[in-house]
Amino acid sequence: MPKMKTHRGAAKRFKATGTGKLKRAKAYKSHILTKKSSKRKRDLRQTGYVAECQEKAMKKLLPYL
Repeated sequence: MPKMKTHRGAAKRFKATGTGKLKRAKAYKSHILTKKSSKRKRDLRQTGYVAECQEKAMKKLLPYL
């Protein structure tokens, strides 16, 4: 059986935590920022986590993470 390939797009966007969860950046922070409140932009800086229902699919994309 050959080695599985890592999905390079996913590898650049997700990192694993010590407990095996996947952390990600939050969306809606790249442009059209003037109409968004400071509080909203500040909250978007925080790390988000992949939902549990999506983790199985993500592990398939990132077999060696």
